[in-house]
Amino acid sequence: MDQPKMERMLRLMKFLSGSVNYSVPELASRLGMSPRTVYRYIDTLRSSGFAVNRLYGDTYKLCRLPKDAVEIDRLVYFSEEEAYLVNSLIDKLVPSNSLKANLKHKLSAIYGSTSIADYVDTKGNAAIVEALGRCIQERRKAVLKDYESGNSHTIRDRLVEPFAFTTDYEDVWGFDLEDSRNKTFKISRISEVTVLEDEWSEESSHRKSPTDVFRMTSDVTTRVVLGLSLYAKNLLVEEYPLAARCIHPAPDGTWTFDAEVCGMRGVGRFVSGLAGEIRIVEGDDLRAYLHEYSKLLETI
Repeated sequence: MDQPKMERMLRLMKFLSGSVNYSVPELASRLGMSPRTVYRYIDTLRSSGFAVNRLYGDTYKLCRLPKDAVEIDRLVYFSEEEAYLVNSLIDKLVPSNSLKANLKHKLSAIYGSTSIADYVDTKGNAAIVEALGRCIQERRKAVLKDYESGNSHTIRDRLVEPFAFTTDYEDVWGFDLEDSRNKTFKISRISEVTVLEDEWSEESSHRKSPTDVFRMTSDVTTRVVLGLSLYAKNLLVEEYPLAARCIHPAPDGTWTFDAEVCGMRGVGRFVSGLAGEIRIVEGDDLRAYLHEYSKLLETI
């Protein structure tokens, strides 16, 4: 198979295994090929050991890989943070580097753009993501088996109505039917998903809250402006790659981080570990949080 055909096949696999279901005509339009060619590619996948199931009408889904296949989800999918890092590393290559344009071309050929913000990073959680995607598409309730909660420090089943994935697909938004409120559940903490026959009963209450660059979620956001040393700036971008969008050089040679944050826990945890490297320019709530945090440290 030549490179253009391989790129189209990879893009088709990405669409067939994502959380959104596309019909054959829609796939043909997105891939720039005829519906007949899409059907031919699907037949090729099936003959190679892939399970491509017909959901309804002319809509298909890639449900299972061959037993001896490499974990192709690790090759095809990038989370938004991973994509940002890959794209940033490519950008750092000198313009004369012959590999730069070729790498950019390959990324854009597979994903359509190098931001790659809309695609799943399933890693080892393919079956869980698939089940949650089914709940979202079919508007069904689910039981998250043995969910490990970081807030309540418990491991128990959760009855929820999953209704959306976060941008990076590390979490799923769900309406907790026990607590009657919307929450994010970390996919890596779910051992198994049981899809129920019961349809959603609380759809009118489903609502996503903003998520900041520190991966914190809240209905209320607060603006924080920080002055960063070069050391602090580099650590911030390395630990939270999406923070790079909010960092700008300052006239004095330092760096400025300016962003809306969802509470003080995420940003506070980072700032508290870099005393002397970070200056709070704007953020009275952050100052108050750090003051209380320092008092807690004295009790340890």
